[in-house]
Amino acid sequence: MWLIMAVLSAVFAGLTSILAKCGIQKTDSDVATAIRTFVVLLFSVLMTFLVGSFRDIGAISAKSLLFLVLSGLATGASWICYFKALSLGDVNKVVPIDKSSTVLTVLLAILLLQETNHLVIKLVGTALLAVGIFLMVEKKQTDKVEEKGRWRLYAVLSAVFAAATSILAKIGIENVESNLGTAVRTLVVLCMAWIIVFAKGKQSQVKTLDKRELVFILLSGLATGASWLCYYYAIQNGVVSVVVPIDKLSILVSIAFSYFVFREKLTKKAALGLCLMVLGTLGMAIFA
Repeated sequence: MWLIMAVLSAVFAGLTSILAKCGIQKTDSDVATAIRTFVVLLFSVLMTFLVGSFRDIGAISAKSLLFLVLSGLATGASWICYFKALSLGDVNKVVPIDKSSTVLTVLLAILLLQETNHLVIKLVGTALLAVGIFLMVEKKQTDKVEEKGRWRLYAVLSAVFAAATSILAKIGIENVESNLGTAVRTLVVLCMAWIIVFAKGKQSQVKTLDKRELVFILLSGLATGASWLCYYYAIQNGVVSVVVPIDKLSILVSIAFSYFVFREKLTKKAALGLCLMVLGTLGMAIFA
């Protein structure tokens, strides 16, 4: 069941990238992130009521709460960097770098969580992922001078924070129902996102949002909520070093939609990189 949930997480995460990209053509990425997070929170809280876990919120231990909060802060930082990168660069270039968090997450899971089953397969798969990512983030001559390097920096930071998120969340939801844990984390992300919006004086932009982009932002929030609920169920019940790579296969969905929606094409080199990423991920999933 956790493998199925990991796959569903990947599908919804892939949709999130495309819907979010459509929603930040004119809209500031920080404002969009804050609005999306509000939708995710409503979605996750609703799920806690449906499964009956909301009443257990008072029973969360101090340790679990601490790691859930830390995970939420890492997620918020990852989101802010990720959507800033999306607003500056192409989906085909930003997403692969963001997915490089998989490499760091697998290594951390092996070292910190002692997930050493099929260690050789995991290391080989991780190496294939790393090579694939390197091939996919090739530099293009069409990069605008003012954007050169900026989207890469934000994408790399997004990956680092995303890797921290997975490890912290695994510890935080050890004895907490996954939907409830997701709701707690999302509340932290929401507070962080709106603090940044107000700190930068961007709150007035909420009133002037393009209606079409607002629809895409809301849809991306729903897709994110669905992805999170599936992902943290899989994290709680499965193996982190396997769940994370499967979740990162969302890149297939993102790239497919980016081709049809934004006409962003892959070079042969990038296509080879994508194949290596998929091969490495499938290898780890099959031998889970």
